[in-house]
Amino acid sequence: MPATATDPGTSRIRSWWGWGYADAQPDDAECAALGALLPGTLARPLPIPRVADLTIGPPGVTVPSALAHLVTADPRARAAHAMGKAYRDVIRALRGRPGRIPDLVGRPTCDREVADLLDWAGGHGVAVVPFGGGSSVVGGVEYRGDAHRAVLSLDLTAMDRVLEIDTAARSARIQAGALGPVLEEQLRPHGLTLRHFPQSFEFSTLGGWLATRAGGHYATVHTRIDDFVQSLRVVTPAGAGTSRRLPASGAGPSPDRFFLGSEGTLGVITEAWMRLQERPRWKAATSVAFADFHRALDAVRAIAQSDLAPANCRLLDPGRRCCRAPRTTVPPSSSWVSNPPPARSTAASRPRWTWPAPTAAGALCPRRAVTGRPRPPSAPGARRSSACPTCATVWPAWARSSRPSRPRPPGAGSPR
Repeated sequence: MPATATDPGTSRIRSWWGWGYADAQPDDAECAALGALLPGTLARPLPIPRVADLTIGPPGVTVPSALAHLVTADPRARAAHAMGKAYRDVIRALRGRPGRIPDLVGRPTCDREVADLLDWAGGHGVAVVPFGGGSSVVGGVEYRGDAHRAVLSLDLTAMDRVLEIDTAARSARIQAGALGPVLEEQLRPHGLTLRHFPQSFEFSTLGGWLATRAGGHYATVHTRIDDFVQSLRVVTPAGAGTSRRLPASGAGPSPDRFFLGSEGTLGVITEAWMRLQERPRWKAATSVAFADFHRALDAVRAIAQSDLAPANCRLLDPGRRCCRAPRTTVPPSSSWVSNPPPARSTAASRPRWTWPAPTAAGALCPRRAVTGRPRPPSAPGARRSSACPTCATVWPAWARSSRPSRPRPPGAGSPR
């Protein structure tokens, strides 16, 4: 198996210590500019940690030759499976204190290999920690304690196929190691989608969603992953089992509920029958600016209680909006409820624009230092200041009326 973790369909290597890919980490200047947005941050970013600087000893156990092809003791792979991706985990990695590093990393490709690794581990005092995308923020992929002679991190991302699709029932049998994008790409040719998009979507797996009862961004009507479950297959040290696939049942306790949210403590979820939905044919999005946060809360409550059920409805405070500007805007004379949002302009139709040289205040504008653009006005197109409140750079008229989407600042989501 490969010595470093790569995502299916790409040769890019994941960062072992933080979020995202190793080749997409922000440089020191970008980190300093982003840090300026947060009071109390260090003046200089901490250096990126090196695996070679960690204390990683030899494995405390040797696997039999029949299983050797399923595991690795590569130091980078072991370090990458030692922690999740919570803020505290990133800080621990930057400080060179990742905690107990697993002795081995297993990468099975089928149920039989999962069972073989569990049987061997159970007979040799080895703790097994199921591992999906490693995006846990509650310590769910860590081993804590000293009751076992060794630790095996069981990485399921090699089990990433959609095995069967029932188009009539709009459901599919999917292996638990499928990352969000990999799963959706296999459903796309059939015009179907799971429609579950947590913030960790790109780097988390179906099995991880099930084991943590994950919630998605589509937080109206269908909120949690268990809303989509028809059946689970689980491999445990005592054997494997599959719950009955039924449209619905009221006959006693549901066996699926024992494993949903179990964080892998009761067994390894290897596949599941999941309810699907047709892919949307039309999409529309818009944003509304409020001068008062409490009025915004009232609006969100009214939307939630109206049974309109938009796919997504999020309330962003000014600080978060600075780094995640809305994709579309509405002319000030329109109501986003009664009128559809304007069509997004294309790159060819937008006039060329070069931001003027920054003023003395503009040189200190943290957003401009990161993105090359000043902060947008608080309500584009509305009767408010059309200049960046920090550096006073005036936005062009076309940007104030129908400002196109912009990429996030480089490195956003990967603090150092």
